[in-house]
Amino acid sequence: MSQISAKAVKDLRDKTGVGMMDCKKALEETQGDMQKAIEYLRKKGAALAAKRADREASEGVIEIRIDDAAKTGVILEVNCETDFVARGEDFTGFAASLADLALANGSTTRDEILAASIGDEKVDDAIKAMTGKLGEKIDVKRIGVLKTESGVIASYLHPGAQLGAIIEMAVAPSQDAEEIARDMAMQVAAAAPIVVDRSKVPSDSIEKEKEIYRQQALSQGKPEQFVDKIITGRLEKYYQEVALLEQAFIKDSNMKVQGVLDEYAKTHDTEISVAGFVRYQLGE
Repeated sequence: MSQISAKAVKDLRDKTGVGMMDCKKALEETQGDMQKAIEYLRKKGAALAAKRADREASEGVIEIRIDDAAKTGVILEVNCETDFVARGEDFTGFAASLADLALANGSTTRDEILAASIGDEKVDDAIKAMTGKLGEKIDVKRIGVLKTESGVIASYLHPGAQLGAIIEMAVAPSQDAEEIARDMAMQVAAAAPIVVDRSKVPSDSIEKEKEIYRQQALSQGKPEQFVDKIITGRLEKYYQEVALLEQAFIKDSNMKVQGVLDEYAKTHDTEISVAGFVRYQLGE
């Protein structure tokens, strides 16, 4: 077998991003054939991905994309194993390309992303190749999508890309509408509501909270006749924590979110409401 040149090894590394020793071995195994060496490394990446399938991938990034018309929003969590890899250009660039693809392709589920094509290969294969390149399990954990025909979609991504939110506002589009929508997205990210308003809180969650408050009150020696009143009071505080419209506004704690929307509606002589939101925090 002819000697593998240093230039060939470097060329393969430039094409694949894989380490020099692995590139040299790939070229040796394929008698210096560059295309076969690339295929060899991709297969090796797939094998490594299979070996690492049971590893915990809890680091990574949250990616968000909003289309130019502010009518579609995508939020995506892409995971790896370590913070070191999560901050690297290879991983962040790959995660960014997946988010771009999800928006451009109209992907709404994890399976749809994995089945889509990025460049000339399936995303699922690209993930396996990236796993081989970085030596860590790479995974698309989840995707959230919001669409509106007549409203506005906005987003907020916290510095560090580990927390973000997208929100759909039912409001006539304008610069002011986009600004208040961004404020609402920031509210969702910072205050972590689980529903828009109290009517959307699942009944089983309410019953669970009631039972917790009842046991707390009784264990504190509260008289039985006062327990229901105590439960009602604590349930009100619960709603103010989990229902977006009842939360204190992060930019002015003296106002409720609903009050901010009411003020906007009055000032602009229009209707405005929150149609939905998606909030992702890394590793949740």
